[in-house]
Amino acid sequence: MLSLSSIGFVRWATTPLMVASARLLHTTTLDLAARKGTREKARKAKVKKIVEKVGFIRHDLRKKGKLNLNVANKHIDDSWKQDPKDDCWVSKYYKWRVYTVEEAIQCHRETHHPTVYNLPNAPLHAHVELNMQAEKSTRFVDNFQRMVAIPHRFEHGENRNIIVFAKGQDPLKEAKDAGATLVGGMELIKEIQNGDLQLSEYPFVLAHPNILPELVVIRGLLKKNKFPNPRSGTLGVNLAEMIQKYAHGINYSAAKDEQQKDFGSIVACIGTLQMETAHLESNLSALLQDVNSMRPKREGRFVTRVLLKSPPSGENLKINPFLYIPEEGVFSKKSVKASDAAAGEEEDAEQEEEQRSVATGRA
Repeated sequence: MLSLSSIGFVRWATTPLMVASARLLHTTTLDLAARKGTREKARKAKVKKIVEKVGFIRHDLRKKGKLNLNVANKHIDDSWKQDPKDDCWVSKYYKWRVYTVEEAIQCHRETHHPTVYNLPNAPLHAHVELNMQAEKSTRFVDNFQRMVAIPHRFEHGENRNIIVFAKGQDPLKEAKDAGATLVGGMELIKEIQNGDLQLSEYPFVLAHPNILPELVVIRGLLKKNKFPNPRSGTLGVNLAEMIQKYAHGINYSAAKDEQQKDFGSIVACIGTLQMETAHLESNLSALLQDVNSMRPKREGRFVTRVLLKSPPSGENLKINPFLYIPEEGVFSKKSVKASDAAAGEEEDAEQEEEQRSVATGRA
């Protein structure tokens, strides 16, 4: 038996505990761990975690990392405003004046007169505003880039180097006579594979269908939108017409607004101010008809507004685009079926009323 007198307790912060001079119990690390644990518990007790319950949010309404700004609607609708009655009015309170194409061109010619801007051959741009809403309310038309053939050429000032792939003497000769920059067959494909020919110097790549199987070899070297495709008009039999289209046509692209997905815009040059007014109008008509070919299958307008501009002037002259394209779109299949069903129900109701009237007359 050990008595209390036989056990000596000597304890400091850095000394061990001696029990019967036989066993050492080190308590320094235990004390530090205990202190550390109690301090952390005290800190956690002071800070309360508040978890706010958030209901279900639709995917199109989740804007993480974006500022919640009240963006103004870019579709300008002034149909509710009154028409101006005088020659001078405040444009904020009245409708925009709608010019004819001839009047708008004449206004720009006056502002670019040698006595004003002194740019009589300035380019004329058409700013086309689009409603990019697709068939469904949550879908939008994708951005697209197209080339439209125009009846009257002008100096666009762009790099239009065209490379044409074809096999046979007749297609190659046709492409050369049409004005292609570079024409060839398998020899061009081998040069591209060896790295002797850079495709970046040629923004437009056209091809004849007879060389399409051999052209698949360099598909990876071509960008997705540069590989010949019949939908884009870069693959076909009539090489002369294709070359003329890509050499002298209007190259335009439609892009959605980042903040407002249902708003799109196109800026395209349709000619210069020294061209004849009828020629500029026919180029504008070709542009609008090509844009209208991308219209989604829904009701309502696709082209909402068209402005004619000519830099450096800041005048925005509004014209009526529906003289060249239809204003309203075609009905979708669902709406057609719904209208047919409604018409069938009306016919059935009329037949029932006729039968009732005949029955009451007999009675």
